[in-house]
Formats: sequence, C-alpha cells, structure tokens
Amino acid sequence: MLKNLVIFSCLPLLISCASQPENASLFSQRVDYYQQETVKPYDEVLSELEVAIAEHNFRITGHSRVGKVIRDRGAADFPEYDTVQFCNLTLAKTMLEITPHAIGYMPCNVVTYQFAGKTRIKTHLLPEDTDNAAFNEFASKMNPQLKQIVDFAAEH
Repeated sequence: MLKNLVIFSCLPLLISCASQPENASLFSQRVDYYQQETVKPYDEVLSELEVAIAEHNFRITGHSRVGKVIRDRGAADFPEYDTVQFCNLTLAKTMLEITPHAIGYMPCNVVTYQFAGKTRIKTHLLPEDTDNAAFNEFASKMNPQLKQIVDFAAEH
C-alpha cells in the first residue's frame, strides 16, 4: 500500500520531467480570435468576404453553408452559419518550410453567423509568441491581413 502511494505521489513529478517535442509551443498555444459585428445583410457580408479574400491574393478552397443545409433538412427558422476556408499556396509553402507543425493552422478560415440581430465575422489568428522566431515573424505579417479581411466584410 505504501509502495503504491509513493508511486502515485511521484507520478506528477515524473510527467513534468518528460521531454516535449520540438516546437511544442505551436501545439499548446492558446487560440486567439479576431471578430467584428455588423448589421449589414448576411448575403452582403458573404459577398464582401469573398472580395476581401481575393483582394489579399487568397483563393477560396471551401465554403460550408451549415445553416442553409440545416434549413434544407426541415429546420425552417434555423439561422445562418457559414465557414469559408481560403489559402495562398506561396504563403502556405513558406509557413510549412518554417515548420511542418504549422499545418494545423491551414487553411485560413473565417466563420460568419447571425447572433442577437447582427452578423458576426470571426477568424483565428496565428500565434506570434511561439519558440520559433521565424514563425512569429510570419504570423506578425499574416495576422493584419486576416484582420483586414474581417474588417472589410463588416464595414458599413
């Protein structure tokens, strides 16, 4: 019994000594989001989102109209929910050459949805405080573009 108590009481110490994989902070970063709201018509927000993505030299790689599909299946009053994925292969190549662990941040993604009479436009930002200086620099150049895309779609 005492032996088991000693083993289990030392377990947290042993776990804390385990080595972490290279660039572990890329996996353990808190995800920061950037969001704006607007009262513009929902379809107008989606159209302007597509324009903003193209103006920043990204290509849309996917568009899921979750709210519409749910309404089509019989929930007539279900609100709008969309996700738009986009990518720039040149930037993707650069980011993955910096670290292959960055694949978890791809493709870029913007969600739009209705809440409390407004349309919300939201994207996740890349972490700028990892243990990889090159990735941090890349993220510090990328995040303003993501914010500009959201801002453009939300402008009145």
